[in-house]
Amino acid sequence: MLDRISNMFSLVANQAHGSVWLVLFIGFCFGAIILYSRLDKFEKMAGFMIFEDTLVPRMAMTTVALSSIGFYFLVDSGYASYAIKPTILGGLIVGAIIFGIGLVILGKCPSAFFVSVSEGRVDTFVGVVGGMVGGAVFTLVYPWIENIIGPNLGKIRLSDVFGGYDLAIVLVLSSVLLITAYLLPTINYEDPADNRETRVK
Repeated sequence: MLDRISNMFSLVANQAHGSVWLVLFIGFCFGAIILYSRLDKFEKMAGFMIFEDTLVPRMAMTTVALSSIGFYFLVDSGYASYAIKPTILGGLIVGAIIFGIGLVILGKCPSAFFVSVSEGRVDTFVGVVGGMVGGAVFTLVYPWIENIIGPNLGKIRLSDVFGGYDLAIVLVLSSVLLITAYLLPTINYEDPADNRETRVK
């Protein structure tokens, strides 16, 4: 087990992702942003699910828009690279259902799990363990289900559909996301349980 963990760090360091320390620094910055924006709080995701809080969609749209533009120019300048994964329709549908169920039960996106664990939240720790067990099970059974989770539609890109125009596609989609995030009203969900506790005190 320790050898596999050590090999994981070696892969990160040797596959042009930058040093392990750089990757950890970016991870800490990401975690700090999640903490600052309170996206690791259950009430934020719960409020989003019942359409009474707009922080999650506004943050998600802004993040995707800005990172898409930045990533495009990093790839274009040769500082980054990416590999397109094949579109396996059955796997995407089943995975989306499982992801949605987990999201509703735990009230968090996987990216916020470890941030919540660092705050000592047991419920999220259970989710992290469950995710690791689920990943291990999927890895073990994948050879048997590979042929039944299709069809494999290949590596699809919007630029292939429109015959190029990579930069234009990135700018248009990012602009739509940023404008939508800006136009969404700022609504903050207040957990009724928290309000009752506050009144009692």
